[in-house]
Amino acid sequence: MATGAVSASATAIQKAFQPDARTQAQTGHRYLPHDGVDVGKGTITATVAPPSAGDGGLPAETLREMYWYMALARALDERMWHLNRSGHAPFVVSGQGHEATQVAAAFALDRTKDILVPYYRDLALCLVWGLTPRDILLSVLARAGDPTSGARQMPAHYSSAKLRIVSGSSVVATQLPHAAGTAYAAKIRRTGQVTLVCFGEGGSSKGDFHEACNFAGIHKLPVIFLCENNHYAISVPLERQVAIDNVADRAAGYGFPGVVVDGADLLAVYQVCREAADRARRGEGPTLIEAKVYRFNPHSSDDDDRTYRSPEEVRAWRNRDPLLLWEKRLRELGILDDQAIAAINGKIKQVIDDATDFAERAPLPDPSTFDRFVYAEHAGTSQAR
Repeated sequence: MATGAVSASATAIQKAFQPDARTQAQTGHRYLPHDGVDVGKGTITATVAPPSAGDGGLPAETLREMYWYMALARALDERMWHLNRSGHAPFVVSGQGHEATQVAAAFALDRTKDILVPYYRDLALCLVWGLTPRDILLSVLARAGDPTSGARQMPAHYSSAKLRIVSGSSVVATQLPHAAGTAYAAKIRRTGQVTLVCFGEGGSSKGDFHEACNFAGIHKLPVIFLCENNHYAISVPLERQVAIDNVADRAAGYGFPGVVVDGADLLAVYQVCREAADRARRGEGPTLIEAKVYRFNPHSSDDDDRTYRSPEEVRAWRNRDPLLLWEKRLRELGILDDQAIAAINGKIKQVIDDATDFAERAPLPDPSTFDRFVYAEHAGTSQAR
């Protein structure tokens, strides 16, 4: 009997860990572009944002500026990968494919007073918020002048007290309770500030997500939870992260709205984020926005994405590159043409080359200061250094 019981138990365990029909082809065409475009698929309680049209009521100058930041982020991201592959940068994280969502969100908020709590893929968002390519490359190359952490954190831990960018942790989703805290402080102080916090769909599996959403919902905090759902939490696919099709459906359980939007549609994301910010400023509480995006590169420079998704899948998504979609929209509106795009790309190359040269010439940190800002210092010790 005992032997039989053990055998049955072992069989049950084996079955529990066998992939179902959706996950048998580990490196097959798991997610194709039509799955991302059909953002309303399987929604339960969340609102589905409609696709945008035309100029969204924004002036041509603003639309061109949005293109500038998307193209700048893409070029800087590519430069960081080149530095990594050539042995100059030990580690980088890519945001390629996320740019439309990030630029739209940044433009929808008030960059003169609102609070940003980014996650490691938010390069484009942080550039719009005020960090410069020089700032970013000083961090990537771990130079003494790195304004985000003094070369004491890995790259992509964006922060700036001056710009109200709150530094994140390498631990996934810990920024979410921090965002709820800053929003709570803003409400108590009546500053009119809104906090924008970003995370991947994998982060929504953490207890930090539940606690932050629960607290924000109870106190009707001025915070926007922006989930950049790119279908993979490193190598773990979406269906192994959530039992439903859309993270935004979880918002109803915390008492506030959830919205699903095509993350490659810049103006659709802008409109949703603008409405969420307006709600927050009116005292109506948080919003959970889920932008369906796709990352073109591996999770990080240390990841081999060929082990969990096919090159054909990635190529299919590159046909919906948000940068190219936005360029096409602006061409149709008569705002950009070949000459204008060439001028923008030429200027961006100058900016990236300047930032690269600047960071490579910058001095490395003084080894004697390795523990500064890490351990508490007495006033006399600090002055001595």
